[in-house]
Amino acid sequence: MNQKEANPSSIAPLAAQMRPSSLDQMVGQTQLIGPGRPLRVAIERGILFSFLLWGPPGVGKTTLARIYARSVKATLYELSAVSTGKDDVRKVITAAEISNEPTVLFLDEIHRFNKAQQDYLLPYVESGSLILVGATTENPSFAVIPALLSRCRVFVLESLTQTELLQLVGQTGLVLDEPTAEWLVRSSGGDARQLLSLIEQAQALYGELTQTSLTAAGQVRLRYDKDGDEHYSVVSAFIKSLRASNPDAAIYYLARMLEGGEDPLFIARRMVVFASEDVGLAQPTALVVANAVFRAVETVGLPEAAINLAHGVAYLAKSKKDRSAYTALRAAQQVVQQTGNLQVPAKLRNAPTNLLKDLGYGQGYEMYDDTNLLPEQLIDKKFFSE
Repeated sequence: MNQKEANPSSIAPLAAQMRPSSLDQMVGQTQLIGPGRPLRVAIERGILFSFLLWGPPGVGKTTLARIYARSVKATLYELSAVSTGKDDVRKVITAAEISNEPTVLFLDEIHRFNKAQQDYLLPYVESGSLILVGATTENPSFAVIPALLSRCRVFVLESLTQTELLQLVGQTGLVLDEPTAEWLVRSSGGDARQLLSLIEQAQALYGELTQTSLTAAGQVRLRYDKDGDEHYSVVSAFIKSLRASNPDAAIYYLARMLEGGEDPLFIARRMVVFASEDVGLAQPTALVVANAVFRAVETVGLPEAAINLAHGVAYLAKSKKDRSAYTALRAAQQVVQQTGNLQVPAKLRNAPTNLLKDLGYGQGYEMYDDTNLLPEQLIDKKFFSE
């Protein structure tokens, strides 16, 4: 369990062989480890504290944890929440208490721990007897319990840029022609490990690095977790592009979702909601079109249903927008929550019996009279504005 770093052997994966052992060897994340930046300062000063590393795969989370543990002269234990339980964590805590020395627990995929498992870490993180370094690809605001989150600093890591990935290629000592290098960078999806793995696979299979050998060894990698942060980011961008009446952006994000494996019915449902929420009265047929698209997706299925979705997306994006019905609904709901069950005016009440008629139910009602229809306390209230 105790992870003593050894020199990577020549048979280790290329990504392991090239793993940086110091901040100066790292590529990317300058917002965290550049001169004077927070994580660099903490590492250089050997400051003991618990923190979370949030970012996509292959951007340096494990590397930073190891460099940090070494800098604070702590014993490092590495566990993955995918295959780890409370007993494994208990063994680390016991070892830390016996040694009475700084102990860092690097917990990869910390979002995989349930509430009870995360709760178990709290007193030890609180007391400082265990320094927790958690890594996650999921938004900690949703994936980590508030009590643990409040005890940890969160550092956000970013996908590597094209320039940074090309810098990493340079560190391998390889000389690639421009089209090959561009394909390699594009196919890695900002993931250093993916880039190095592609290089290794192409060399092992074909003995050379060309665009042809790389294409045969792998394929363009699209990062899209249907339950993760990337999912919500792309969906948000999709809706906001529709709202901005930008069909180019909307169809691009539609393609991102489809190529990432999103359920096409999920997309169609969002479009049905959008037709009423954002297009609304400006073009009432938008709801008809959106429902037709939903039905087409149900009956046709992928891949052809993608055409139906694109048709609907272009229509919704180009439609005029009117949120008055949606805004009125939300305003009315807020008032209902604040005021509760106010009495319905007597003239609007149903009067199916003589007793109810004698009580005044239905009296004074005129079919096309639109005055005094709200409860008395709201008589002048306006929800809908044209």
